[in-house]
This record gives sequence, C-alpha cells and structure tokens, in this order.
Amino acid sequence: MDTVPENPPHELWSLSSGPSTPDPEDLKPWTETSHTRDEAAETNPFESGFTARLQESTPRAPEIRAQGDPNCKVDIAFLMDGSWSIGKRRFKIQKDFLVEVSQALNVGLSGPMMGIIQYGDNPVTELSLKQFSSSRELKPAVSKILQKGGRSHVGKALSFLNQRFFSEAGGNRGGAPNVAVVLVDGWPTDRVEEASRLARESGINIFFLTIEGPDDQEKQSVEEPDFVDKAVCRTSGHFSLPVSSWFALRKAVQPLVKRICDTDRLVCSKTCLNANDIAFVIDGSSSVGTGNFRTVLQFVANVTREFEISDTDTRVGVVQYTYEQRLEFAFGQYNQKPELLNAIKRISYWSGGTSTGAAITYASEQLFSKSKPNKRKIMIVITDGRSYDDVRAPALAVHRKGVTAYSIGIAWAAPDELEYIATDPDREHSFFVDEFDNLYKYVPKVIHNICHEFNSQPRN
Repeated sequence: MDTVPENPPHELWSLSSGPSTPDPEDLKPWTETSHTRDEAAETNPFESGFTARLQESTPRAPEIRAQGDPNCKVDIAFLMDGSWSIGKRRFKIQKDFLVEVSQALNVGLSGPMMGIIQYGDNPVTELSLKQFSSSRELKPAVSKILQKGGRSHVGKALSFLNQRFFSEAGGNRGGAPNVAVVLVDGWPTDRVEEASRLARESGINIFFLTIEGPDDQEKQSVEEPDFVDKAVCRTSGHFSLPVSSWFALRKAVQPLVKRICDTDRLVCSKTCLNANDIAFVIDGSSSVGTGNFRTVLQFVANVTREFEISDTDTRVGVVQYTYEQRLEFAFGQYNQKPELLNAIKRISYWSGGTSTGAAITYASEQLFSKSKPNKRKIMIVITDGRSYDDVRAPALAVHRKGVTAYSIGIAWAAPDELEYIATDPDREHSFFVDEFDNLYKYVPKVIHNICHEFNSQPRN
C-alpha cells in the first residue's frame, strides 16, 4: 500500500484549474518584417550560419550525444508536407529544418527516436523509428527524400500515422510517449478533426506547426478554417505553433524541441484524454461526515476537470453508497464540463452503513454495462472504512469486464480490501491517506497513472 508522498509528483499540474499557462513568448507566432510566398524571393534560413550558432549554444558531451538525451525519451513522427503547394525550395527548407530539429533533440537509443512520413495525395513512411539511431545517421537520409507532390491531405496522413506508423515492428518502444509533429504549408485539402481525434485516443500527442496562411487559390479548397483547434489538445496553445513564413521557420526549432521534451505534458495531454468512461464510487456512510464528504466531492471535481468532457470524449458517472446505492448521475448525463462540475457540487451526503462490494456491483450494472465499445472503462472507489460485505468477488468481476479499478482509502479503510479492489499492480492503483484533508495530494498521481496507462500501450 502506498504512503502519501512528501512531494507529490508533477507539481506543474493544477488541482483546481486547467493546465499551467505556457510562457507567452512560447505561444505568440514567430514573425518576420519581410516575407512572401514567392519562392524565388526566399532564401534558406538553414544555410545562414544558424546551424553553427545552435550547436555552439547547446554543447554536450560526445558520449552523451551518441546515446541520445535520456530526459527526452519519446518516439516522434514528423509528417512533412510534400504537396505541390510547397514548392521545391520550401521543401528543401523543410528538410533542413527536420535535420536541425533532430540535432537539437539529440536523437539516440536512450533518448528520442525519430521517423518521417511524407504526405501529399497519399502518405508514405520515409524513415521508420528504428531505421536510424543518431542525428548524424539521420542527416543524409533526410537530404535524400524526394518530394512526392499532390494535394495536402493531412487527415489521410493522420489516419496512416495512427494505423501503421507506431507499431512494435516499426520501432515503437511502448513505454515512450508517442508524438506526431505535423508540418502544414497553408491549409489541408481534406478534413483533419476525426483523424486527429482517433490518433489522440490511441495515445498520440499531436503538434501542428503551420507555416503561412492559405493563398487565394488554396482558400477555394479549405475544408476546415479552424482545423488546428479541432486537431490538437485544448491546452492553451501548447500543441500548436504558428509560423508566419518559411524564413521564420528556424525560430521554431528550440520552442518545438522544448515542448516535445516536456514529457510531463506528453504523458498526460491534460484535457486531451478522450474516450474514457470514468465512474466514481464514493462512500457516503455515517463515519465520513458532511464536511469530509464535501472534501471527497472536491477530489472528484479536481480529477474530472483534467479531462475533455463530451459524449465522444470523456464521460463521468457517480455512485454514492451506504448499505444501499444511489446513482447520482449516469455516463453522458452531463456532456459539458461546467454543468458536470456543478452536478458534482450538488451531490448531497447520504449517511448510513458501508457495503462497498454491493456498490461495485451496482456501478458495473448501472454504469459500465452501458459503456460504449470505444471507451476505456475506469472505476475510482473512495472509502473510509471496512466494508460490511465481501469486496473481492465484485472487484474480480469488474476486472474481468475490462474495468481499470483504483481504490483510495482514508482513515479506517481496510488495506486488504483496497488491494482486492485495485487493478494490479497495487502500487499504481491503490492509495491511502490518514486524513480526508490529504486527499488532494493524490489528484496528480491518479491523473498521471491514468494517462501513463493510456499512452504506454504499444500498437501492434
């Protein structure tokens, strides 16, 4: 059974609000006073001494660089734009940009691994994750990539990414977060929202790096004017990087690398964990008391607000129990976060005995039996005492139905029952606090573990 950590992990996560606010300098578009879409007038910013300055500003020991940066162990797919709209000169700038990013990331077996998909009419894998194990090996391979041409089918590329790129055979390491960086010149010529949602639900953290807006001809074929907002996690701009011109692309190297390597944000993309059904099963027995019950509800609210709430994203249901059980609200009853949080706040304290086993069975019948096939099923049981009935058989039954169960015990909760309830391993799913006022310390831990399980399963 875990003890309360002295310093709760991932302190960057707020317990009562959304994600922490990024540096404003990170969020504003990179601008140049002079730029144009006229390819003949553009120069390659990566041939102007920038490479030397970058290398001088970030010296590293050769033996460390050869292995990769262990503080940035992620599997990354770059989706490069090979459409005809980009032109040959800008395609070359894009390749040079990818080389600079690979060097800044310090690609290596102990750190980030990198692959490339080129998209146009049809996507193709240019480099798989396992193909090259260092930035030095990547450079000549990237330089040999030839432009495919075609239209800018970003949605099709994201579907390809989700279905075929992050496989064990292709080098996906499973425990490393999966990241996709999509480079777009102008605007996609197909829809990206659905493909992005499915990719995110598979645990892929999607960044969009958009260069310039659509020209007059592209505007005629724009499918989704707000495609970036629909494609990425709703986290204050963390996953979108607008660049004003191809000449300004060099300024995006370090901000992009910084965000990719912020693995706390990657392991849990905050409000971007979609397709969950989360059931809170909360003890309303007499030993809890009115004040402590409000503390439990605050814990429920703090966990809930970290997810994107809708019928197609995360749904939340709550069961309160004593000797009996009461369905406070079902999955999908509240599909907007403000109304859901208000519903949690309005739950009234019941008082009575403690029949945790019956409550687990009730939650299975009233909530999880109505889960949608594409939803991950999560149950969080919160109790402050030993149950008057058996919990082992009901817990085993929900485990067999594919429910990931967390148990959180307070004060007089029975350690053996908490272990029966929790999905293995117990250290990741079962927690104990001496007092209700310490519940808040486990909000980051619960969120982190849910997110880690979400992102660490390899796709075969």
